[in-house]
Amino acid sequence: MAAARQEHRSRQTLIKALAKDGILYEHFNNRELSWLEFNARVLEEAQDCSVPLLERIKFLAIFSSNLDEFFMIRVAGVKHQISAGVEETGADGLPPQQVMDAISKRCHELTALQHNIFTDELQPELEKHGIRILTPTTLSKSQREFLRQYFRSTIFPLLTPLALDPSHPFPYLSNKMLCLVVQLKPANDERKSLIPFSNTAFIHVPSTVVSRFIRLPSESGKHEFILLDDTIAAYVHEIFVGYEVVGCSAVRITRDSDVLIDEDNAADLLKMIEEGVRSRRKGAAVRLQYHAALQAEALEVLVDELDLRESDLYATDDFIAFADLFQFYNALDLPELKDAPFIPQPSLSFKGTDHVFSDIREHDILIHHPYESFDPVIRFVREAADDPKVLAIKMTLYRTGTASPIAQMLEHAALNGKQVAVLMELKARFDEEANIFWSRRLVAAGAHVIYGLVGLKTHCKCALVVRREGSLIRRYVHLGTGNYNDRTARLYGDFGYFTCEEKFGEDVTNLFNIITGYARPPAFHHVEIAPTGLRNKLLGLIRREIEHASAGKPARMVLKLNNLQDPTLIAELYVASRAGVKIDLIVRAVCCIKPGVPGLSENIRAIRIVDRFLEHARVFYFHNGGAPEFYLASADWMQRNLDSRIELLFPILDKRLYAELENFLQLQLLDNEKARLIGPDGRNVRIAVPKGTPRIRSQEVLAAAAANLAANNGAWGNLKIEVPVPSAADAKPHPARIEMKAAEAVAS
Repeated sequence: MAAARQEHRSRQTLIKALAKDGILYEHFNNRELSWLEFNARVLEEAQDCSVPLLERIKFLAIFSSNLDEFFMIRVAGVKHQISAGVEETGADGLPPQQVMDAISKRCHELTALQHNIFTDELQPELEKHGIRILTPTTLSKSQREFLRQYFRSTIFPLLTPLALDPSHPFPYLSNKMLCLVVQLKPANDERKSLIPFSNTAFIHVPSTVVSRFIRLPSESGKHEFILLDDTIAAYVHEIFVGYEVVGCSAVRITRDSDVLIDEDNAADLLKMIEEGVRSRRKGAAVRLQYHAALQAEALEVLVDELDLRESDLYATDDFIAFADLFQFYNALDLPELKDAPFIPQPSLSFKGTDHVFSDIREHDILIHHPYESFDPVIRFVREAADDPKVLAIKMTLYRTGTASPIAQMLEHAALNGKQVAVLMELKARFDEEANIFWSRRLVAAGAHVIYGLVGLKTHCKCALVVRREGSLIRRYVHLGTGNYNDRTARLYGDFGYFTCEEKFGEDVTNLFNIITGYARPPAFHHVEIAPTGLRNKLLGLIRREIEHASAGKPARMVLKLNNLQDPTLIAELYVASRAGVKIDLIVRAVCCIKPGVPGLSENIRAIRIVDRFLEHARVFYFHNGGAPEFYLASADWMQRNLDSRIELLFPILDKRLYAELENFLQLQLLDNEKARLIGPDGRNVRIAVPKGTPRIRSQEVLAAAAANLAANNGAWGNLKIEVPVPSAADAKPHPARIEMKAAEAVAS
């Protein structure tokens, strides 16, 4: 609580400073409510009839999974602020209770919409394709017989009824696990005087070990399922022999899952994080989802035992736990109802004739995931592990995955006698266990494993290979906007940059010295890091554009990132807009700026793109008076990234690569299908597309372009298409062109 109050005082000081420039509370959107609008945009994909049917089902699951994490971390955090007596949560000035009320209102609206989409739109469409989720009363005779046998042979042995009565305390209900609340009364009338009229029991639905969607015997061409929870409910009387079942309803608890680590007093950080991950399972309840048929008596018990308020309750007449629809999606092998398989293309910059190091020596290389394969990154580490000329490998790992080929190659390198140093970020939320697993494996192989700096997460993505070449020692560097995770590299849009430029190598060497040892941040040649100088570097780049605008010169910025929340940087963007700087923002999730407000931000346009691949890259363009600069970064523009993490910003030095980045940003700005304008209130607004304007879906264009390049041995920077510029929400023309010499846009 003391930390929360200290943070509150720091925010008050910041707001007073911003007020000197006329930046007030009402000029910021709330972070939590802005994130909910991002998730509303995800839900919108489930309504889009142009999206294949089963992909729409998957978007419902993504929406639900996102919302689960939001409750486990963000809602839990707001509740902590309320308990601590914090008066306001951020630059928007809203008190925590007001934020909580607004969150509850919007979440209830969105979850009601989710249920309507599934029941009224998607289920009828599924039935047209012979796909049905049946109930016990709609089964055929053969299906009932199958289900009876399946229940007795497979499900029944997995069930553990947990009683609740004077001799059985309230049981622990697992986080995010569906439970059945069963209400009973004795079947024998003679016992009623000895046993309370109504007893309650809980049964966890074992959907993590048995699919929640049980496939039933069906006619050819039909795909029929029944829910695991409905199956258990149908046969629940076989579990409670001697009792009559008077009620059986599903509930689902969401719990506070943030892991709070006191690093200052952590003698063994790895052990403390392991204990924190275990304690996550027992966090306080922050949400109760339940079927509306749940009896009032049982609901009252749950609310009392879990210490919930009315705003924490989410009732439904039908489906609970939409995140389980991932299982449904995977159970249906119907390619005609899914996106066509996507195959990342090989990067043409890697010739494959010798080794990656010779290709990187020729020139800097930029690869764009998932359109280009992640294989060069794996190959970079694999060849370094096997190459006798390589002396050392150093890497940061944030989200590895349990089957990480990168971690396996590092283990192999250490066993080969290489000097291997790995910064393994144990505090990567929900990936702690995988990172702990690889930490122990790498230590056992002889690698030097470091867990980061006290009080800071290490979020930068960088790799350094030190290689002896004749009488020289050459350093090869990979820097990225995404994690070293081969699985997410097929799903996330990111950039990776390879270089052996000497000063880059020196910068990254110094960065590792800061992380692994005792070293003050030096004056870097090219890169900038958080928390020491990154915010000031960004402020300097913005102010340079302000100076150009003030001098009557063209001034322009295009900023693509996941989250924009930092009040200081937002305030500087407002100053830039007032000065006449044209600013385009491509912000996927949290966007606390209010674009398009007269007198404040009329020169700021913000869009949000949600499509098949998760937009994850951070790319920044500055016009710089006609001498443009491009930067990539691991960091979003958030206080946590700039103050509490090791983050990295780096320029693209090789101007041959500028056209590719320009084309990419230009294409995203022209997207009129999956992009939405972000309004001043944070809501998503469809882009007005004049009749006859070509349909532009940036990810689709990039995927087609990548395939075309691979087939024709072309180059990203040479692709062109002619497309009209979309208008802003008020129909006034907006300068979507990047003012620099390069290709017109990206090819169709």
